[in-house]
Order: sequence, then structure tokens, then C-alpha cells
Amino acid sequence: MTQKYKVYINNEVKLVEENWNDFCSGFNLIEAAGGLVSNQENKVLMIFRNGKWDLPKGKLELGECIESCAIREVEEECGVSGLEICNKLLDTFHTYDLKGEKILKKTYWYNMSCSFSGDLIPQTEEGITEVCWVDMDSVKDKLSNSYSNIKDVFESL
Repeated sequence: MTQKYKVYINNEVKLVEENWNDFCSGFNLIEAAGGLVSNQENKVLMIFRNGKWDLPKGKLELGECIESCAIREVEEECGVSGLEICNKLLDTFHTYDLKGEKILKKTYWYNMSCSFSGDLIPQTEEGITEVCWVDMDSVKDKLSNSYSNIKDVFESL
């Protein structure tokens, strides 16, 4: 049986059924991790970056384990602390161009909880202009201006 991979190219889904290694050979693979973080009020942490609502995530550093990367990136991008990983959600793939280089980003997503109640601080040097706790009733509105892979993360709950 052939493995299928769901990859977002320009926010449109492509199912890769051919040889995965052949597909990947046309890209520089970057690994990243992030979180779908819930607080004690059952609100989720979302960021506004580059004109779209997103979830905090970032690139894996050399020698870092993927779970540590997920926690570090959420802390850095949102100014929170006290994160706990509850469980692994899914992996997403999306492509983009960076200075003429074709990138395939694999993001490992984790369901996290957080008891942090201080001020949220957007990591502006990463293009993040807003960080907020969003109640589940408002998530759908935010997802109407988001990326398809972020919708997949919410659907994986």
C-alpha cells in the first residue's frame, strides 16, 4: 500500500502518492514544532502573524528534541510559561519559497495546557503583532483568516 502525504502548497492541499523521497528531493526540509495551547478557562492561544491567525510554532534547533522545541517556541512567540504537553496531535507539511529556495516544512503539533495568567507578549521580531486567548466559539472566525494546515490541527482534537 502506498503511503499518502498531505502537503499544502500555496495553502492548497496536494496528496503526494508518488515516492515521498522523490517529492522531498526538490525541497530543503525544515522541521518545526508548535502547540495548540489551552488555558484553565478552555481558551486557546492564537497569534496574528503576517496578516493571518496562526498557532505558535518554530524551527527545531540543532541537538534539540522536538517536544522541547514546541515548548520553547510557544514560550518565545507568546511570552507564556508553565506549559505542559498533554499529547501529540499530528504532523503537517507545507511549502514556501524563501529567497529563491524551495522549503518543505514539517511541523510536529502538540496539545498543551497552560496555567499562565500574566500578560501575553508577541514576539514582534518574528512578525507577530498580536497574541490572545480565544474562546472556542470565536476560533471558527479566526480560522476563516488562517492557513489550511492550522485548520487541520484544530480538527485533529
